[in-house]
This record gives sequence, structure tokens and C-alpha cells, in this order.
Amino acid sequence: MKIVFMGTPDFAVDALEAIIQAGHEITCVVTQPDKPKGRGKEMQFPPVKECAIQHNLPVFQPVKIKTPEAIETLKTYDADIYVVAAFGQILSQEILDMPKYGCVNIHASLLPKYRGSAPIQWAIINGETETGVTIQQMNAGVDTGDILCKAIVPIAAKETGASLFDKLSEAGAKLIVEALKQIEAGTLIAEPQDDSQATHAKMLTKSLGHIDWTQSAVTIERLIRGLNSWPSAYTSLRGKTLKIWEADVAEDVQEQKGTPGTVIGVTKDAIVVQTGEGVLQLSNIQLEGKKRMTVKDFLLGYKVEPGEQLG
Repeated sequence: MKIVFMGTPDFAVDALEAIIQAGHEITCVVTQPDKPKGRGKEMQFPPVKECAIQHNLPVFQPVKIKTPEAIETLKTYDADIYVVAAFGQILSQEILDMPKYGCVNIHASLLPKYRGSAPIQWAIINGETETGVTIQQMNAGVDTGDILCKAIVPIAAKETGASLFDKLSEAGAKLIVEALKQIEAGTLIAEPQDDSQATHAKMLTKSLGHIDWTQSAVTIERLIRGLNSWPSAYTSLRGKTLKIWEADVAEDVQEQKGTPGTVIGVTKDAIVVQTGEGVLQLSNIQLEGKKRMTVKDFLLGYKVEPGEQLG
């Protein structure tokens, strides 16, 4: 089929590569504008644009996809279907109606659960044991279109946002190729979503990573994993920000009465912290101005005493 592909971050790259390898004709790749990054503020291409350039594909980067000018440009690229994967802009009804087979979206959850912009991270934060990828026929709502097909992906015990991101990106790439075959053959049956089962995965912010030590050790450990690698979970130590990259719920450590966030023990490779319920062992951290490191290495140059308060 002739396809216009819309996507921006790394999550969409696997799908674009898979569609190309499957032999479809990509008439245009639509992605967000380049953005300045780093201290030098050099303009950086979105990952999808980098992939498109490698394959010598036309690239279109509208600031707003809904403008009459952007829509007229889209019309110049012949397509049977638009495939969307984390594009970052909402499509108008006019755009949704343009291609023969409409627009389909690769969404990183088992819809209708976790509609919204951060389904991968919230699935971990909320303690889900499985998630997946849904191919949906897009409509004017946000992730509310009919379901075409799904793929389930288990969530491992120590899954992080970063590792699950990679798994779902790969699953989405495989699923969209299969879906395109069935769409062209007319064998996919669209299933309306049950709105009563819908949940929302709100956008991630840096402030979400601020650890509330009055919460349980289980809840905090999920937050740490879900926000790894961005925006990361953090607290403070002696007035400096302390990012927590890895931690474990300490099943065999006795809780102590006292203020949540108190360091109740220090071993050669862990800082043991009392929470609102249960105990958390920190094993990989990053103090403000320092590199990420194991607690074992951190303690070689920085002394932490029981009784100290985090946060």
C-alpha cells in the first residue's frame, strides 16, 4: 500500500522500519519540527526524521498539522492509509477522512485502558502485570477509535519504563505490519471500545518523580522503575537532589518507628530507608552534580549515616 507515516520519537522508528521492510511504499514521513537541544542549542532531528533520511524518504514537518496550508501539502502525497505512531499532534476530521482506509494509530497499551500520552510508564507505576499494543482506527477523540487488533506484552518484575518502551516498540512494529495486510485484504473487524473501562495515562512531568516517603515501599519502587529513564524519581540528601535509579522492597528488614524517609541502615551496597509502609533498599543512585553509580561505589566517597533524613 501507499502510506503516509506520522511519528516522532524512538517508539515510532521500529514501526517505520518494519513497514519499509514489508515492501510498502512510504510516500511521505510526517514528524514534528526539529528542536534545539543541549547547551549549544543545536537543532536536533526527531528520531523518525533521521530514519526517513536514511531511507531517502520525503519529510514534512508542520508546526501545526491542522492548518489549511499543512492539509494542502498532505494532499500532494498520495496514500491509501495514514499510519500514526506517537506523532504528537491531534489530527482533524478532514485529515482522518483523506486516505482510502483512513488513519490507524499504534498505541502502547491495551485500549481502552491507558488512553493518553504516557501509557508505558503508568502501567508500571500502577503495578500492572501486563500491557500491550493496540492498533486502532482513529477518530476525532484521543485514543478512542475502534480497535482493530492487539498484542499482549507481559510486564517483568523489574521492568523499567525504558525496557518496556523497547518491548512495546518492537511489538507495535510487528503488529502494524500484520494489521496492514489484513486491512488491505478486508479481513479486520473493527471493535468499538468500551468507554466504561477507559483509564487515562496523563502526561509525565518532572515533579511527578518527587518521592513521597509516606507512601509504601511497593508504591515508591514502582514509581522508580516507571520513571526510569525519564523523568526519573528523586529525593534530596543534605540539600542536594538525589535521583534513585534502582531500589528493592526489603522483605527481610524490620520496619522502624519514625519519620518516613529516614535512613535506618547502611550496608556495603545499599542505603536502607523507612517508608510509610515497609522498607526500601536503594542500590543505584545519582547525587546532584555526580554520575549515576551503584550505592557500593557511592559509599566509597560519600558517608551516609543511619538517622539521616531523605527529602
